[in-house]
Amino acid sequence: MNYRNIIVVAVLTVLTVWPSVTTGRNRIYNDNVKTLQAVVNGQWQKPAVMRLGSGDELEVSFDELSHNYHRYVCHIERCEADWSASEGLFESDWLEGFNDLPIEDYENSLNTTVLYTHYRMALPNDRCRLKMSGNYRLHIIDEEADDEVACVEIRVAESKAAVGLSMTTNTDIDFNQSHQQLQMTVRLGSLRVTDVEGQLWTVVTQNGREDTQRINMTPTAIQQDRLQWEHCRDLIFEAGNVYHKYEVLDVSHPTMGIDRIRWDGTYYQVFPFANGPRRSYTYDESANGGFLIRNSENTEVERTCDYVFVNFKMMCPEPYGNADIVVDGAWATEEPERYVMWYDGSDGSYNARILQKQGYYSYQYVVREADGTTRLMPEEGSFFETQNRYQAYVYYKGVSDRSWRLVGFHEIGK
Repeated sequence: MNYRNIIVVAVLTVLTVWPSVTTGRNRIYNDNVKTLQAVVNGQWQKPAVMRLGSGDELEVSFDELSHNYHRYVCHIERCEADWSASEGLFESDWLEGFNDLPIEDYENSLNTTVLYTHYRMALPNDRCRLKMSGNYRLHIIDEEADDEVACVEIRVAESKAAVGLSMTTNTDIDFNQSHQQLQMTVRLGSLRVTDVEGQLWTVVTQNGREDTQRINMTPTAIQQDRLQWEHCRDLIFEAGNVYHKYEVLDVSHPTMGIDRIRWDGTYYQVFPFANGPRRSYTYDESANGGFLIRNSENTEVERTCDYVFVNFKMMCPEPYGNADIVVDGAWATEEPERYVMWYDGSDGSYNARILQKQGYYSYQYVVREADGTTRLMPEEGSFFETQNRYQAYVYYKGVSDRSWRLVGFHEIGK
């Protein structure tokens, strides 16, 4: 079967309709596929980055909303630093073993009102191992339907460059107000760099968000074996506010962040407490958009957690005109319009109803302009005290190299 044609169609669809709001780089293309996850070593709050040659294990999982078996295969595609497909390599350059792996680990849901089958696969495994650092896209394909249903983007890093990150609220545009500024250093070690712009590719993200990521910032100082970014305005981020959160542990009664739960005859309807404008900062532990599937029993959660409709409400006196308000988190991986809220003039609120699996979720509200650009909803507030996570990725391409390698990665924050 020619999986490349299937993948090209899916990628073109994404480029045409997918905005850059979503936190994660995971994508779902099929309405019956839900709860797509890519987690390294069980660390669900961290980005999906594996260390080359280590014992790190990636688990990719998702649900299909039926008890009917689907023959899914995973096709691995190597990508460049900008996530374009690698053209100058043979598959044997970066892959040891076989591609197009069948996903054979699956189980039906148990005692749930919504039927589903949970699928999972792990990398590396006895059939396949990645042997080059860099970016990889994992395409999940329904072989019988000849259709790509989801994809996951991961990174494999090697420790060739030492990356340092620090954050200050004394920024070049304000002091202890609404922004945070990063300082970054990259020690090149044995890497030979004669052309910084042509051989290094840098990416910095806040909480893994694509819509605010910074790419290829110009260094403020270049030494023989070290690059520095100090007082770099490209590394000033809006601080934002603590993410909202809720937890659905038991459908019979409300738990953290939940106002009420009711059964409508077909589905459980869950209502988190309504959110409103936040004029000040109050510390609250949050996963910065992350999510974790679990329930009160906390056993066999992948097959015993039910699906419920979560009803979000954000109070806002006036609508935003042509702009959309979007509920956003790492879990927001489906077709973008599913997360767009509608305005209810009767009580002055934006609302959304989203099908989610039981568990812990953190989220925020984002404004999406008509041109596709995004920004935090002003009602959320932006405060220098906010506990954000920052990630820095450094890619390298030697003079004779045919592809970009990920030679350094570092994350800071809580």
